[in-house]
Amino acid sequence: MSKLRITAGPFTFDARFEEELAPQTVAAFKAQMPFVSKVVHVRWSGEGVWMPLGDHQFGVGYENHTSYPAPGQIILYPGGISETEILLAYGGVQFASKVGQLAGNHFITITSNLDDVVKLGKMTLWQGAQDIRFELV
Repeated sequence: MSKLRITAGPFTFDARFEEELAPQTVAAFKAQMPFVSKVVHVRWSGEGVWMPLGDHQFGVGYENHTSYPAPGQIILYPGGISETEILLAYGGVQFASKVGQLAGNHFITITSNLDDVVKLGKMTLWQGAQDIRFELV
């Protein structure tokens, strides 16, 4: 099982890939690591932060997809009726966009410092975009 470290704002998280449940999404994401972006607070989905990726393509379809990621779960929406994006839930989420409900591939789960996931979400809501970096360990 591959492990990774996520640094977001001032916080660091250990995480695991969901390789058995989302093998194509994990492989596509690993090919682009280290992955660096910014997180902003979600607009329609509830308590989450997201990385809007525009027309960036990972070349995957749906696998292990959900509209209701749990806190600490990270999903990838591969694009289609809305732009490609990655979302990290820190509380209650119903994944959506201006076109309605969406589903994304749950491919990463945070395994440490879950209290800091909530702090990251609230910091992003009130202070704005935060840097985020995913790297293998």
